[in-house]
Amino acid sequence: MALDWAWKHDHVMTSPASFRNPTNWSDGFYELAIEIGATDDARLQKVLTALWAAAGVQGCFGRRDLEPEEQHPVPCTVSSLTEYGHLRGQVRLPTYQLVVCGCVAIRGGDDSSDWLDFYVPVGALDNAGLAYWDGRPFFRSDVMDDWLAAIGRETFTRAAFSLGVVGFEVSGCADAGTLAGQMPQERGVGYLLPIGGALHYGAANA
Repeated sequence: MALDWAWKHDHVMTSPASFRNPTNWSDGFYELAIEIGATDDARLQKVLTALWAAAGVQGCFGRRDLEPEEQHPVPCTVSSLTEYGHLRGQVRLPTYQLVVCGCVAIRGGDDSSDWLDFYVPVGALDNAGLAYWDGRPFFRSDVMDDWLAAIGRETFTRAAFSLGVVGFEVSGCADAGTLAGQMPQERGVGYLLPIGGALHYGAANA
């Protein structure tokens, strides 16, 4: 019995899907950051609901110091985001590993747009053994870029947004107003840009 408990404990603490493993939440976020537009709870809720479904997130929880089975799920709502700061769950990567993930809102108020960031922490990607380009001032993974872009496209079909940006710690690195409907030719990150009512994806190329 003691050996069985120890195996389960070690398995949980080394799994990239473990909430309790602090290394899973470390080293920054690989993100799909969505610029929603002027502050509006209803619009933010619509994108949040669409994003959670498009990513296929398992569960919705407010705490990361307890495993999902050790806490009650919370509603996937703007109110929960406000209360807990982040909403967390588990998601299956295109490589089929289950990892922790989360979502956070950056409210712009009167001065700028609302953003909704869906992320997988780099620590969890490391623990899942996902390869990404190193030796740069930022991380990049073609696998993650393509997957997050696909989630962004699916989200857009259910809830339109102003701009999506894909990559490492990308929230706020660009904005729809500045781009003015023009896809950058040289891109250090991926862009999901609505042009003429259709969403266009420009992968990172620099």
